[in-house]
Amino acid sequence: MQTLRLALVGDFSEAITAHRAINESMRLASGRRRIDAQWLHTSHVQPRDEHALESFDGVWCVPGSPYANPEGALWAIEWARTRNVPFLGTCGGFQHAVLEFVRHVLGRAQAAHAELEPGAAFPLIAPLACALVEKSERILPTGRGRFAQWYGASPRTEGFHCSFGLNPDYEALLKNSGLEVVARGEQGEVRAVELAGHPFFIGTLFQPERSALRGEIHPLVDAFLQAAAQRGSPAASAPDAALGPRI
Repeated sequence: MQTLRLALVGDFSEAITAHRAINESMRLASGRRRIDAQWLHTSHVQPRDEHALESFDGVWCVPGSPYANPEGALWAIEWARTRNVPFLGTCGGFQHAVLEFVRHVLGRAQAAHAELEPGAAFPLIAPLACALVEKSERILPTGRGRFAQWYGASPRTEGFHCSFGLNPDYEALLKNSGLEVVARGEQGEVRAVELAGHPFFIGTLFQPERSALRGEIHPLVDAFLQAAAQRGSPAASAPDAALGPRI
């Protein structure tokens, strides 16, 4: 049986509910396939460092921002985007996936995350109109991309723990850009994006991993794992001492 090697890019803390939920997601999924999931602290990911990620079949940029090294998270996202490696970004991962795309694909280098740069002139990621810290919301797929194929076409209620999202003033930047809005909240706010033409590149502001705390593998997590399996493992390299705990 193939072993899937997954990079969980983020700064692990047992105190973060989403991190515990991701570990539980991996445990539940391991009943169906072999998974070697490793927490990769952002301080150990440096831009242009190919070796930090080259042996992984999938990259999950996890909640928990502000990250110790935001540039490390952005590089992991760029690496997965440009090498067709399955990618899932949840909560802070969603925010940084949008930021990376707008900076590096749309050429807006000054796009900023207001949590990191409160006075930025171009706050692409800005405070939500209503914070969603430990709150739930109905998510409505837009019907675009393959998101509904993986997620389901019907609305679902999802859990959040975030105060920042895509600034609605800049949503028009994504129109016809390739990064499609594939789900919205009850008031029309962007809640998920998908990169067209990529095998699997999904960012969600909500935290699908929380389904594992109810004993369920979320459909998006399962689809991410399936995409990683379809990619197939490259030759495995020796574990790096900088990697965090395996799951």
